Amino acid sequence: MANFEDPADALAGGRLTIDLAALRANYRMIADRAAPARAAAVVKADAYGLGAEQVAGALAQAGCRDFFVAVITEALELAPKLPTDARVYVLNGLPPGAEATCAAAGVVPVLNSLSQVSRWRAEARRRGVRLPAVIQVDSGMSRLGLAASDIDQMAPGLTDDVEVVLMMSHLACGDTPGAAANQEQLARFEALADLIGPQIPRSLANSAGVFIAPEFRQDLVRPGLALYGAAPIEGAASRVRPVVRLEARVIQLRTIEAGAGVGYGLTYVALARRRLATVSVGYADGWPRRLGGRAAAYLGDVRLPIVGRVSMDSMTLDVSALTEGMLNEGDFVELIGPRQSLEAVASAAETIAYEILTGLGRRFARTYLTQEARVEIDA
Repeated sequence: MANFEDPADALAGGRLTIDLAALRANYRMIADRAAPARAAAVVKADAYGLGAEQVAGALAQAGCRDFFVAVITEALELAPKLPTDARVYVLNGLPPGAEATCAAAGVVPVLNSLSQVSRWRAEARRRGVRLPAVIQVDSGMSRLGLAASDIDQMAPGLTDDVEVVLMMSHLACGDTPGAAANQEQLARFEALADLIGPQIPRSLANSAGVFIAPEFRQDLVRPGLALYGAAPIEGAASRVRPVVRLEARVIQLRTIEAGAGVGYGLTYVALARRRLATVSVGYADGWPRRLGGRAAAYLGDVRLPIVGRVSMDSMTLDVSALTEGMLNEGDFVELIGPRQSLEAVASAAETIAYEILTGLGRRFARTYLTQEARVEIDA
């Protein structure tokens, strides 16, 4: 039966539950595994769609003091909400003209190009102080970072203006532990970092890199996906606690006869009499359209296949396996949870867990679970 005791549940078409206690447990597990390296947290893209303020706050309670975002606007929003001894780093560096704002906010840019280095040095000279920065080198991914030739041009006088607090690079094949590219990148990264300064702390490992081998952990690891409950490599699932539960509300129940079509394009045609439930989650909520006919929802242990196409705001389930009266309008069914993992949904959609997480929409009623209390936010 529908349960409307929770005001948020009574209004929303779906509900997203984020277990901050599990998030903290994942952070502590990674920190213990990475030790003596320090463990940071990647909270870009609104903490992978789960709420940067709530997630970063929970991680700060667990002892995290290094937070990575993608762009300066994310850093400016998050930094004032963190402990005063925390640092926020901007992975994409700074667009031209953002240097003064970044310096004034005490945010640390990741410098990826000679032009970014030059502008940051100019800001330091203008202020008459050495400004902290991370230097990223390209160890083989060909995405962001300085090449060896750039380092030769940059090195003279760099430390007169810039306090290099970290050298970093990023693994292209970290989710494939046996890939030869991982060892090649490690060797290239260490050689490039030596050109700047052997004594400067180093960071190479993302979530996957934490689980490959100790030499990848360096001085600081930068987990993202593993914090949020998805296994970054095969075999790591047993160590990572699920963080997200997603449920959809039933908005209509009906019975159709053999030969009836369902949804746009009538791509599903019933071969016999079927009972259907339409639920209030669709691709506008981040539930991929391609899951129509490929994935399911669950009520308890009963699998309820998605039939027909996923629409913008709804989709249809075959609930014929349920005894009549087990499911009613207003009830919720599981989309991500104990019976259907985040990784399983991503696999069915032929994508990655990152894309599923970051795509979850803002219309869900969100509940943040902690060890002590629940904090509810209406979407």
